[in-house]
Formats: sequence, C-alpha cells, structure tokens
Amino acid sequence: MGTRIPSHKLGNGLYVSGRPDYHKERQPTMASRAVPYTGGDVKKSGELGKMFDIPVVDPSSNAPPSIKTSRPSSSSQHNSGSVRSGSNSGQLPKSSNSGPIPKKSSGPMPLQPTGLLTSGPLGSSGGGRRSGQLEPTASMGKAVYGSAVTTLTEGVKFCFKVSKAVMWVVLVVLAMGLLVGAFLMVAVKKALILVAVAAILVPLIVIVFWNLTWKRKGLLGFWRRYPDAELRGAIDGQYVKVTGVVTCGSIPLESSYQRVPRCVYVSTELYEYRGCCGKSANPKHRFFSWGSRHAERYVADFYISDFQSGLRALVKAGYGAKVSAIVKPATVVDVTKENQELSPTFLRWLADRNLSSDDRVMRLKEGYIKEGSTVSVMGVVRRHDNVLMIVPPAEPLSTGCQWARCLFPTYVEGLILTCDDSQNGDVIPV
Repeated sequence: MGTRIPSHKLGNGLYVSGRPDYHKERQPTMASRAVPYTGGDVKKSGELGKMFDIPVVDPSSNAPPSIKTSRPSSSSQHNSGSVRSGSNSGQLPKSSNSGPIPKKSSGPMPLQPTGLLTSGPLGSSGGGRRSGQLEPTASMGKAVYGSAVTTLTEGVKFCFKVSKAVMWVVLVVLAMGLLVGAFLMVAVKKALILVAVAAILVPLIVIVFWNLTWKRKGLLGFWRRYPDAELRGAIDGQYVKVTGVVTCGSIPLESSYQRVPRCVYVSTELYEYRGCCGKSANPKHRFFSWGSRHAERYVADFYISDFQSGLRALVKAGYGAKVSAIVKPATVVDVTKENQELSPTFLRWLADRNLSSDDRVMRLKEGYIKEGSTVSVMGVVRRHDNVLMIVPPAEPLSTGCQWARCLFPTYVEGLILTCDDSQNGDVIPV
C-alpha cells in the first residue's frame, strides 16, 4: 500500500503538496494611526524620548506624562549601535539641559551691524540690511541714518583768527586819532591829523571788505595750488592732499529729492527769498536776500584710490567727524512769482518734511558726490594694522597770509572734501 503525500489548500484556492507551516511569522503591518506633529519637542517624539528616559506625552490622551523608570532590556542594549561604544551596565546619563528644543525660525538669519566697510551692500541680492543704515522707504520722507553717518548741521565755515589784543589796540588808536583830529579841526582850524587818520582808516576798511568778499575764492585757490601727496611715501601723522576716485563704504548714501544712489556725500537745501514784507526763512534772514529754510547734509566713510600711487585709503568721514565739504549744488526746483505751479514730486517732498507750500519764492538745490567721481581730500594720514586711513586733523587748517592777494589767514576745521563742478555728470564706473 503506497504512502499518500500530504497536501493542503492555500488561501487563494490552490492545493500544494506538503504540510502547512504554522510557525512562519506574519509580515508586520503598518499601523493606520497617523503620526502626530511634534514641533521639535522631544517629549512628544515617542521612541526618541524613551531612549533618553524623557517623559513621553501621548497626544491622543490628556493624561499627565509618566516617567518610565525601568531599565532597557539587554537585547535592546545589544542591538543599539549608539550604546555599544560604552559600557552596557547602568543607564545612560541624563543631560542637565533636557527639555523641549527651541524652535528655529524659518527664513534668512538677520545680520547684525559689524561696521565692516565694503564697496557695496552686504548681500548681492540687496536683501540684507546694510550696517548702520536705515533702508529708505518708498516715500520721499527724510532719511534717518545711524551714528555711522555724519550729519552736517551747518555749511562750511571760514573764519579769520586775529588776536583780540591786536584788535583792541587798533580800535583804541583809531578812536583817539579821530577825537584828536576833530578837536584840532574845531579849535585850531587844522585838519592835518584828521586827514592822516582817514588815510589810515580807509585802506584798512577796504582790506577788510576785500577779505570778506574774496575769502571763499582765496581758500579754494589755496586748495588747488596745494600739491598732491603720494600715499606710498606718506608717514603717520602727515597732513596730505589726496586726489583720486572715490568708492562707497558700507553705507552708500542717496539724495533726498532726485534719488541719486551710491553717493558718499549728499546735500539738499531749500532757500526762500524775503522781500520787504515777506516771511523769514530763519531768525538770521535779512530783507531782500535768500535764506536757508531747510537743509539735509550727510557724509559717511568712503574709500579713495590715489592717482599718484594707486593705493586705496579709507577716509574716516563718518561717526560725527568734522568735515568741510566744498561741493557746488545745482538748482533742481525754481519757484518764482510768475511760476507758482509746483510739481507733485516737490509737493510730496515738502509734505514729508512738514514744510508749507504757500505763496513763496523758493529754490531747491541739491549737491552730491557720486561713486566714481574725482575728489580731493585733505587730512592726516593714519596707519593702523596695515590699514591706511585719512582722518580729520586735530587743529584747523590755516592758509597763511597771502600777501600778493591781500588776504588774511583763513582757518577751516576738519576734513576738507572738494569735488569738481563738472563731476556730477561724468563719473568713472567702479
């Protein structure tokens, strides 16, 4: 009698030989339960929290978290690759900083102002904030810069320095001469002394008025005649004049009305004319003259490339430095009695500064030094950690007595910054 081969039926209806394998393990199935969002919290991360004995919170239940004190099994320790490097006896040490991990904000990290001077904005796309600068808005409001930008409240001041003792001696001698001459003319009928005093007084008055009239032109002529220095051979503390092409530092400036970008110096001034019965623009405004009603002048640190040696120096004009900028502004708006029609751009500029636009004769002048312009700078050389700088001098600059031009010594404080009148339109691309 033959032996019958056992067979069994599969789930799909087929018969196969052999006995069924009851000890074969079933394939694990994935649970249909959705994994909750933990938000980076270790207490809600399930198995990760159990590895470090951190109380695990079940998001599906409102029960308080339970602390698991049982030691992990030896099989889990043996199969864990991260635990094999140490001893298997005992449990892992707890970290003192255990707890929820702080969330990281999405998006670019903000850059803190570092004061580093570059030739452009920090980000190539222009999205990063420039160090020390408040980004201009779409409106024509007054720009507000940080301490890295110097605000020039007043224009360039030219002054004569004459000893007070000398002035008093001259005034006393002239007064005594006039009194004696007048007395002799009345008593003795001789005007010789009075004529002599007048012969001394009249030329002196003419010279004073000559200096007041030609003071600015004489100072500009002195600057033009001052020889250019070569930065390569300049020593520390030497007063030099450097002429070259300028480039912006970390804070490029922008003119407030024409919106000229990438400037190292900007100036916008509003003037008003006062007639016999007009309104004064400022407390010192005289009749039948132009007076400054509003002014905005800013200058920041910039670089200059010397024409003589090709070296590049940092000009420290920001952070409240004393700067005398000789830049001739151009008239961009001219409002006369015949032409009282104001443009919308000018009206918006006035409104942003809370300035009235009633019946007034006004002129808006704007000057700037754009990147790539040829500029002359006069200051003191400083070398610090292989960085070549030009800083304001401690003492005012004196032109000395110019006897051939009958000009007294003129004094100017701070860095002297001059730009050719024709440089605003023609600049060198950098």
